Amino acid sequence: MANRLTYADSGVDIDKANELVERIKEIAKSTPRSGVMGDIGGFGGLYSLNLSHIERPVLVSSTDGVGTKLKIAFATGNHDTVGIDLVAMCVNDIAVQGAKPLFFLDYLAMGRLDNKVATAIIEGISEGCNQARCALIGGETAELPGFYQQGEYDLAGFSVGIVDNSRIVDGSEIHVGNQVIGIASNGLHSNGYSLVRKICFELLGLDVDSYVEDFGTALGEELLKPTRIYSETIQRLIKDMPILGLAHITGGGIAENIVRIIPKACQVVLKKGSWEPQPIFTFLQAAGKVTQKEMMRTFNNGIGMVAVVPEMAVADVLERLAGLEEKAFVIGKIAEKKKSKQRIRWV
Repeated sequence: MANRLTYADSGVDIDKANELVERIKEIAKSTPRSGVMGDIGGFGGLYSLNLSHIERPVLVSSTDGVGTKLKIAFATGNHDTVGIDLVAMCVNDIAVQGAKPLFFLDYLAMGRLDNKVATAIIEGISEGCNQARCALIGGETAELPGFYQQGEYDLAGFSVGIVDNSRIVDGSEIHVGNQVIGIASNGLHSNGYSLVRKICFELLGLDVDSYVEDFGTALGEELLKPTRIYSETIQRLIKDMPILGLAHITGGGIAENIVRIIPKACQVVLKKGSWEPQPIFTFLQAAGKVTQKEMMRTFNNGIGMVAVVPEMAVADVLERLAGLEEKAFVIGKIAEKKKSKQRIRWV
């Protein structure tokens, strides 16, 4: 008689997956639970909305991943920060529209389920949710034998937030004379890693354990710094400050993200030297002989979030940001776009 095959024989271990779900239930309990109904493990995540303080509620959603930054996690064996990146890339995108994050779901896919690695990833997601003050209410862990190389996985995240219709930040009131404030990043965040890996590993021949004097640590440690989560900072800003527009500086850099919120009749004028990028950016530019234009359209270059404010509010906004322990700089202004089609100009 032929051997009786099981799902586990084909590479999918249901028992191991069930064990992970039990771990995730405990991890999820550490994230904010107000509004959450039920527990992890149902067919869908339940969330009860408290609308007593909102006249015209609008839900805002976003989905994203971590990209090839995951390759650094694979190489270092450190998986506890990419979960923070995952949350950050989603909640920062809804925060710029004035939305307060409510809940988060994740999708984790592996060739063979490694519960130790998966647990580290989920713990990072939980930490990100705590920073964003939102609940982890569910997700999916997929075991896909033959689909991913040994030790590799992919991540995606989904966030939902809420904002009163009258409080949506959409850039529609931005006009000539407004000032542009940049809020500091803490490094690369989660963009440009294909170019980073080409420069560091192919061109320079470094590995993740190589000590780089420019930033005083091993290369892998620098590259795995988690993306800053700005949602709480933004909520405290928009509460009583005249914030006219916000841009999350991700893929495309400052050059391509800030123009997404600027009226077509306007131009952004940015001041060279108005902030100092972290050493990782100057290191990459010099090592890869990357032009300034290419740097500005690939990386955040030290600015993770941009706010457009009336000129009279600049001092108050900077004072508030300092009180929130954010480094911030006046990096430019909004000007009239004349005959030139150029949406952004450096002076």
